[in-house]
Amino acid sequence: MNPLNALAATDPALVHMIAAEEARQFYTAKLIPSENYASSAVMEATGTVLTNKYSEGYAFKRYYEGQQFIDQIESLAIDRAKALFGADHANVQPYSGSPANLAVYTGLIPKGSDNQRILGLGLPAGGHLTHGWKVSATSRFFQAAQYGVDPVTHLLDYSAIAAQALEFRPAVLICGATAYPRIIDFAKFAEIAHACGALLVADMAHIAGLVAGGAHPSPVPHADAVTTTTHKTLRGPRGGMILCKSQHAAAIDRAVFPGLQGGPHNHTTAGIAVALKEAATPEFRAYAHQIVANSRALAATLQSEGLPLATGGSDNHLILFDATALNATGKQAAQAMDLAGLEANFNSIPFDTRSPFDPSGVRIGTPSLTSRGLKEAEMAHVGKWIAQAIRGREDAAVLARVRGEVFDLMAQFPPPGFEQPYPARP
Repeated sequence: MNPLNALAATDPALVHMIAAEEARQFYTAKLIPSENYASSAVMEATGTVLTNKYSEGYAFKRYYEGQQFIDQIESLAIDRAKALFGADHANVQPYSGSPANLAVYTGLIPKGSDNQRILGLGLPAGGHLTHGWKVSATSRFFQAAQYGVDPVTHLLDYSAIAAQALEFRPAVLICGATAYPRIIDFAKFAEIAHACGALLVADMAHIAGLVAGGAHPSPVPHADAVTTTTHKTLRGPRGGMILCKSQHAAAIDRAVFPGLQGGPHNHTTAGIAVALKEAATPEFRAYAHQIVANSRALAATLQSEGLPLATGGSDNHLILFDATALNATGKQAAQAMDLAGLEANFNSIPFDTRSPFDPSGVRIGTPSLTSRGLKEAEMAHVGKWIAQAIRGREDAAVLARVRGEVFDLMAQFPPPGFEQPYPARP
């Protein structure tokens, strides 16, 4: 990556830590589905003098002077977001996806309204904390309830969701997930929202890049508001974004600023603008479809190795498997994988009987490996290594052998954003 000469002179200890992290990211197989590699152009944009500027307010309506070029940059990001996703309005200021979700609920549910209810997918079924889960601020500020998935198939049961929505009568119905490996029917959710008198919010944080590349249906035509992060499948910097219908624009903008945050991070806005430009290319469209192809190939290998998958497969970037089939807990499996150079996270599976701190499942995904250029043939190797690491989790020799093979393969596929000379092998 770019030399850190000034930083090395100021803080050599920190540079040493960054260099170690560079080597780790270069040689390990990054399988966490919410992670990716930003391009060199995105990282350059986020490391510019834009970080020096305070810009409370919105473009051409600021509370600080000296915004001539900042306004152009934010307007560029907004225009690109609207064009890429076909949205009426875009707000690119949220610091991340969680405050973006809270801003949308705050904007769409008026203060003092008799109906402060929100209904979202429960965390154990694959939803996100900010969809109203009990430990999230979204459940403290709003009256929250959760729907689940079918107990047998683990798929969304739209009939059951519709019945629950008609009974609960939420002001806002939330769709989208953080650990659901199948296509989400946004049109069906819009029907449910309309029938119960709710506004529909879609959280596409995980699949925004797939939507941009045409590898997953878009929620934008169906939802009143759509939230997303910008750093997952979209391959941008760590930030957030809100798309919405024009009639909700003013309320949501007020909820973001001044409602929940101060000045935007202008360097992040610039990185988002770059990522949106990259996502509008034919190359990115091919990338999005390859993510799905890789996920399906990896899922098939895991099944052949005796690992049951939630919903029985994957239609997107994500796979959730039950490690207990190989006599390991999810935490034991994820830790063994990490020792073998395979980065994942332990995760609850639907109707898990184990604690969320040591659940049955492991969540993996293919965005990062696809960014490195790996395809279906390499996914077969990765799937077999995952099973070997879990089976051999107490055998240091097995873990070392797998780690070496993983490192050898990753060295053949340098990730975006890394420039020669590449890091020394850890």
